[in-house]
Order: sequence, then C-alpha cells, then structure tokens
Amino acid sequence: MSDMIWSAETATAKAEGAPLVALESTIITHGMPYPENLHTASAVEDEVRRAGAIPATIAVLDGRLHIGLESAQLERLAALPAPMKLSRADLAVAMATGASGGTTVAATMIAAARAGIDVFATGGIGGVHLGAEHSWDISADLHQLAQSRVTVVCAGPKAILDLPKTLEVLETLGVPVIAYGQDALPAFWSPASPFAAPLRMDDARAIAAAHTARAALDLPGGQLICNPVPAADAIPYADLAPLITAAAAKAHAAGIAAKNVTPYLLNHLNAATEGRTLTANIALIRANARLAAAIAQALQMQPRPRT
Repeated sequence: MSDMIWSAETATAKAEGAPLVALESTIITHGMPYPENLHTASAVEDEVRRAGAIPATIAVLDGRLHIGLESAQLERLAALPAPMKLSRADLAVAMATGASGGTTVAATMIAAARAGIDVFATGGIGGVHLGAEHSWDISADLHQLAQSRVTVVCAGPKAILDLPKTLEVLETLGVPVIAYGQDALPAFWSPASPFAAPLRMDDARAIAAAHTARAALDLPGGQLICNPVPAADAIPYADLAPLITAAAAKAHAAGIAAKNVTPYLLNHLNAATEGRTLTANIALIRANARLAAAIAQALQMQPRPRT
C-alpha cells in the first residue's frame, strides 16, 4: 500500500510469498529500558527468521507507517526519548502530524491486516483492567481482535488485568481464545492461571486451519492464541497475584490512569520480583515468535479463500 514503507527484507518476502510475522513495537518503546529493548527486539526478529519466517516489526517513524524496520531504524526507535504509544485512536494522528512511536497490539493488528500479514506475535494483550467497573479502563486490543482478521500469538492477557472480565468481553465480541497445548488460560508471566481457556489447540497446522476456516466463513476479526511462557522462566500465578494487587492499589493512590497504568505496573512488578518479570517477558515473546513463525509457515500450505 502507498501509505506504508516496507523494509528491503519484508518487501522481498511479500513479493516472493514467503511467510511473514508481524511484531509490535511498544515492547521496544514502552516495555523495556534501553538498550535491553534493542537487544530483545533484535533477538525476537532472529527467532522468527530461525523458525522459517520473516519478521515485520511495525512502527511509525516521522509519520510514516513502517512494515519492517532496517537495522538503523530499529536502533533509532529503541533510543527515542519520548515516543508516542500508538493504539487505534492515535495511529492516524501520529501519521498526520509526522510523529514517531511504537504500535500497540491494536495498532499493529490494523497495520498487519492492511499489509496482508496474517500472523502477529506479541507478549501479552491488553484487556479489562482491575476496577474497570469504576474506571471503564478496557483496552482497545479487545475490540480490534474482533475486527482485524489476524491470528495473534501471545502469552495470554497480561496478568495485571481482570482475567475473567477480559474473557467475558472476548466471548461477547466473538473472539476465539485458544490455549496452546493446555486447558488452562496462560497469564503472561505465569504459564497457567486459575481460569480455563475456552478452547485448546495443540499444533500450528490446526491453528492455521482455523484461521483459514474463519476467512472462508467470512467471519470478521482474528483469533487469539495463548502460548504459555517457557517453564524455566515462568512465575507461578499464586506468587504474582498479591504483588499485582499491591501494585494496582499504589497506581490508584498515585492517580495513574489510562495508558500510563500498564507501564507503571510493569515497572513496579519488575522491581518487586527483582527482575524476574522482565526475564519472563523476554522468554515469552521469543517463544511466541517461534510459534507464530510455525503458524505462518502452516498457512502457506492452506488453500486461501478470496476475501
């Protein structure tokens, strides 16, 4: 599309019909400190390549929407002093005003669908925040999942969220929530929450077939694949739950709201766990990249209906 800039690698992959995996960029701009963010972004891209697909990190630089970043652009994004956090409400404004920023799950889904990329790997999705019955703080990720036909591979909703309410909203919106290889819903840093996942699938080919079947039925929206964090770096949900409750109370007392809640809680929990959440975050996004690449490859073998 004329409003997008493709990197040399992603443009070649698109022209050749090679499997592509979209990657979000708020994990770079808002999820980790520099230079850990740059090292992680590069490592995740390499995971996709080693698994047989081409990474397409999505971001906005100087008002231009990029589908894949060159090395120098990735370095620039990681070091930006005040990048925007771009969700569906901000994406067009950033492009119109020449701003730069990282794309959230919602904005990355918009760009991936427009670019014709079917699979997207991220860390965890946003959802219904604790106390949403008072704050109405519900992530745009959920509504975008109901609109963009993209398979999103994550480690489950972020553990800082109200998980039962998040599942209820996704059910209402008609978004399939599929646990990979288990019955329990993964919860970001924790491989299993106390809540059952609505659906389960055990291999990439089945997930690819479900993606294709949704397109054949002309169903809007994507599917959410919840891949548990690797056991070596996982943190039990029972250990995290009281820390999350305490962190949420501090955020409320400090008047932290809207887009600032998630970065605040992530930073607080990283300190409270002495860096274990950051270690788990890196491990889970790399694992999700590998699974997303396998799904993208499997999709190449699927008959593709016209949409």
